[in-house]
Amino acid sequence: MTVTTVTAEREQELLQSVPTGLLINGEWRDASSGKTLDVHDPATGKVLLSIQDGNSDDAMAALDAASAAQRDWALTAPRERAEILRRAFDKVIERSEDFALLMTLEMGKPLAEARGEVTYGAEFLRWFSEETVRHYGRYFTSPEGKNKMIVTHKPVGPSLLITPWNFPLAMATRKVAPAIAAGCTMVLKPAKLTPLTSLLFAQVVQEAGLPAGVLNVVAGSSASAISGPLMKDSRLRKISFTGSTAVGVKLMQDAANNVLRTSMELGGNAPFLVFEDADLDAAVEGAMAAKMRNMGEACTAANRFLVHQDVATEFKAKFAAALQKLNPARGTDPDATVGPIIDGGARDDIHTLVQDSVSAGGTVVTGGKPGDGDGFFYIPTLLEVGNDNPILSEEIFGPVAPVTTFATEEEAIELANASQYGLASYLYTRDVNRMFRVSEQIEFGLIGFNAGVISNASAPFGGVKQSGMGREGGAEGIEEYTTVQYIGMADPYAAQK
Repeated sequence: MTVTTVTAEREQELLQSVPTGLLINGEWRDASSGKTLDVHDPATGKVLLSIQDGNSDDAMAALDAASAAQRDWALTAPRERAEILRRAFDKVIERSEDFALLMTLEMGKPLAEARGEVTYGAEFLRWFSEETVRHYGRYFTSPEGKNKMIVTHKPVGPSLLITPWNFPLAMATRKVAPAIAAGCTMVLKPAKLTPLTSLLFAQVVQEAGLPAGVLNVVAGSSASAISGPLMKDSRLRKISFTGSTAVGVKLMQDAANNVLRTSMELGGNAPFLVFEDADLDAAVEGAMAAKMRNMGEACTAANRFLVHQDVATEFKAKFAAALQKLNPARGTDPDATVGPIIDGGARDDIHTLVQDSVSAGGTVVTGGKPGDGDGFFYIPTLLEVGNDNPILSEEIFGPVAPVTTFATEEEAIELANASQYGLASYLYTRDVNRMFRVSEQIEFGLIGFNAGVISNASAPFGGVKQSGMGREGGAEGIEEYTTVQYIGMADPYAAQK
């Protein structure tokens, strides 16, 4: 991979190459309203690009295209779908520097992290290209021997994919790739704060040979204007959403009216457990990865640091020192290790959580305030709090780490489970038996054992409780886009018996 030096000219050249329209039935169009949507750089607050602002009419046109394409696409040979995905993977990798820089510009993450997301996001294309041709059914004899039984998997049909702003490429590939693999057509609604990466990705997938109408992209300032009419249309058969639990609940209520197949990856409140026998240097390294990746703006981000009382003082000192070494700066700065928060409102919300935590008895060990100058920066923060501090029940979605203590394994499990969420969790201990005991008792879909980053295209990603339902990635990911059909046939050997 050739790393390109980032200049103002390079940024403008890339932005000018990004499609700004709506992709409907294989063509880039203007919004029916004639309105546009500004996309901002969170490191400066300045407008990067204006794109077409889709509305309900555009959404219905996209569904028309997806519905019309569904039959022929479902009948496409698995190998053909697999080859399209593999070509898309190759093209994303070829343009990895473009994707990385574009994510840095519109979302803010440092280039090094953006490059990591390109590698991670592209892998869903490769993984599902391989799964496409290995999605098997079953043929067997009924237990009493009277019938032969055939079980097949069919594409569920036109799907609405709604992605968040925090991982602009990976959240698109994680949904689009299994839908293509299963034979589903799609309407993709990217987040209004970071739509540019999805638009470039859609262009690349077209170049890889995806037929017109299979992937349609409608970006817009109003998510409900796009999702609302689609959810009421009986031609839509699935929704996959990544975002807040509050919005997910509303979408599930809407989905119930048409009994839509539903996948929800919602909020998180990840505990990070550090036991007294943990390797503290490794635990701090893992804490930095689990907390500070993406500026803490991740549903899997460590949100509550639960540390055994015997090692809490040392852990906090090491953790604070590591946080203080970070350099908040625009993601294109070679020395940047922390980017900006996505917008001013999100930064204000984070600061309010910190202030409320301090008012409730928490202590700021380091940080605790917004950054100076342009952009929406927040200084990496460590808080020392009690077990009843209100910040422990909130999804912070920023570079703030509250640390509290526990005395026993039982108390650690109780504190970890004291949340309505159950997505990611992290556990540091040298005791493998403890790892199994704790893992079996904490209520989370993902567990990092002595590891701060565990997401992988080959692993099933998803949570329990109010963190959602369904799984993305892994062998399970393609199942979310299929229905099961059973065919019972008379025993062909009956006449010989």
